Amino acid sequence: MRLTPIISVVFVVTVSGFLFAQDVEFASREDRFTCVFPMQPKVTETTYLSQHEANLPARVYSAAQGQSRYSVTVVDYNQAQRILTEKAKSCPAGAEPCLGGPGDEGHWKADIRGAIDWATWKLVQRDAKVTSFVWANMDMVEGRQLQFTNADKSRTFAGIFMHQNKLYIIEGTVPPGYPEPALFQQSLGWLDENGIGLRYTTYYSNNYPPPARVDRSKRPGQGRIDAPGATVKPAGKQEEEK
Repeated sequence: MRLTPIISVVFVVTVSGFLFAQDVEFASREDRFTCVFPMQPKVTETTYLSQHEANLPARVYSAAQGQSRYSVTVVDYNQAQRILTEKAKSCPAGAEPCLGGPGDEGHWKADIRGAIDWATWKLVQRDAKVTSFVWANMDMVEGRQLQFTNADKSRTFAGIFMHQNKLYIIEGTVPPGYPEPALFQQSLGWLDENGIGLRYTTYYSNNYPPPARVDRSKRPGQGRIDAPGATVKPAGKQEEEK
């Protein structure tokens, strides 16, 4: 597991011979994730239309290598409450699908809770055959993983995860006959508020209180675990605060 958000370079031997490919271990402190791309990704600002029609701010981190394409789309659902509450003010009287309810104006809570399912639905609507659809987790953050065979016989390997109200859609597409983009697909990781690699002690669901974090201040196996939802502190700091 990566402990710092530095950008590093690793070398990977190809399955077909002696050539080496340079891969970039990319880290975004702004969107709090890490991922191995085949090169430094391009960052594009965009918007994402949610299930309840909020235009949410999003960024797409993308790279291409030959005919292979790689991307991580990050959607900021932290803005859903503000956008949908404001939108509900202009809804016609009695239009419940638009208005929402008390404390859930514009259905912003439903928008956040259904974000993974909405993103999954958008993916499966493509002109492609779904060949795998499973529950998955990356560093204990739960989500979904899908595989597609596209109309041109290329294959797409996708993952959808949600962490701290940010939706992450990761896609790797390779030409027919190419190995799956396993390193890219399995390298997605999380950063905490200090830019340090983040892992939980049990499964994290975005819609429930988070479990305790692994204590990264100690060597593997030596960190202690606090109660669910607590931030684990180094032993020295706890003694000072008593």
